[in-house]
Amino acid sequence: MCVRGRLGQTVPVTLAQPINAGIVTALVGFTSSFAVVLTGLRSVGADPAQAASGLFAMSLVMAFGIMFLAYRFRMPITLAWSTPGAALLAGTGAVAGGWPAAVGAFVVTGLAIVLTGVWSKLGDLIASIPVSLAQAMLAGVILPLCIEPVKAFATNPAAVAPVVIVWLVLSRVAPRWAVPAAFATAAVVIGISVVAGNSSFDTSTLVPTLSLTTPDWTWQALIGIALPLYIVTMASQNIPGTAVMASFGYAVPWRASMAVTGLGTAITAPAGVHAVNLAAISAALSAAPDAHPDSKKRWIAAFSAGVSYLVLAIASAALVTLVAAAPAGIVETVAGLALLGVLASSLAASLSDERGRIPATVTFVIAASGVSIAGIGPAFWALVMGLVVRATLLSKA
Repeated sequence: MCVRGRLGQTVPVTLAQPINAGIVTALVGFTSSFAVVLTGLRSVGADPAQAASGLFAMSLVMAFGIMFLAYRFRMPITLAWSTPGAALLAGTGAVAGGWPAAVGAFVVTGLAIVLTGVWSKLGDLIASIPVSLAQAMLAGVILPLCIEPVKAFATNPAAVAPVVIVWLVLSRVAPRWAVPAAFATAAVVIGISVVAGNSSFDTSTLVPTLSLTTPDWTWQALIGIALPLYIVTMASQNIPGTAVMASFGYAVPWRASMAVTGLGTAITAPAGVHAVNLAAISAALSAAPDAHPDSKKRWIAAFSAGVSYLVLAIASAALVTLVAAAPAGIVETVAGLALLGVLASSLAASLSDERGRIPATVTFVIAASGVSIAGIGPAFWALVMGLVVRATLLSKA
C-alpha cells in the first residue's frame, strides 16, 4: 500500500508502521506511570510482593483485553491501568481491614464498571457529577504526589537533579517521552547507587509471580476506596477514552469494553489489580493517522500494543526489583513528574466554571488534606462536601 506524502511523493506503508505505533503505545503507557501504580498499591497495604503481583497481573489483563477487543471489533481500542485511581490510592492510605479490604474494594470497583456497561442509568449518574468537582477531587488526591519531587530534591539533590533535568528537556523537545526518559535516567542513578554501595539483587525476585489475597469487605474500604476509585476511573479514563476514540472516527463498543475491563478487574483483583479501563491520552498513539493512514488497519497497532504489554509483564518483576533498590526519593520523583500533566489539566477543568469555583476549591482542599474521618479517606469527603457546597451556593433562591 502507498500513500501520498506531504510533498506529493508516493510513500509505501507496511505493517511495520502500525506495529511500531503499538510498541510505542505500550512503552509510553507503561513506563510513564508504573511508579504511580506501585506507590498506590503500597499505600493501601500491599507488601512488595503483592505490589509486584498487581503490576504483573494488570499488564496481563491489559495485554489480553487489548488483543481481544482490537481483533474482535477491528478497532484500535487500547486499555490502561487507572493512573488517577492509583494516585487516589496513594492519597487514601491504609483503611480498616488493610490490604484484604482494599482488594475487596477493587472487586466491587470492577463489578460496578461491568454494571455501568449493562445499566445505562448508572453511567448517566456518573456523568451527572459536575466535571469541576470530579476533577478537583482528582487534583487534590494527586497533589501530595506531585510535591514529592520537591521534597526529594531538598534531601537528595545529586540523585534527583538528573531525573528532573532530563524530564524538563524532553518536555520541551519530545513531551511524549519525557516521563519514560526520566525513568530511564532514574534507572541509571539506581544502577550507580547499587554499584557504589556494593549491593546485590536477589535473582529470585526477577521472575514475575502472582501473589493472591482473599478479599475482605469493610464499609470503610467500600466508601473510601471503591466509590471514589470507580468515579475517578469512569470520569477520568473511560468517558474521556471514548471521546478520544470518537475524535478519530471510532465508536467504542461500550458494553463490551466495560465487560472486558470490569470483569478483568474483578477477577484479578486478588492478584492486586485495582482498576483496568479504556486508555485516554495514550489511546491516540494507536488511533491517530500516524499509526496507519487507513483507519481500518489501525487495529493492528492496538493488537501490537497488547503483545508488547505481554513482554512488559514478563519484565515487570525486574522493574519492581530495580525500584526497591532506588535511593530515597527517586521513585517518588518519577511518580510526581508523571502526574504533573494530570494535575495541570485537572486544575484547569475544576476552575473553568466560574460559578462553581468555590465548591471546586473546597473539594480540592479537602482531598489534598489527607485527613480521614471515621476511617474513610479524604476523596469521599471531598466529593460529598463539594456537592453540599455547590448545592448551597448555586441553588435557586
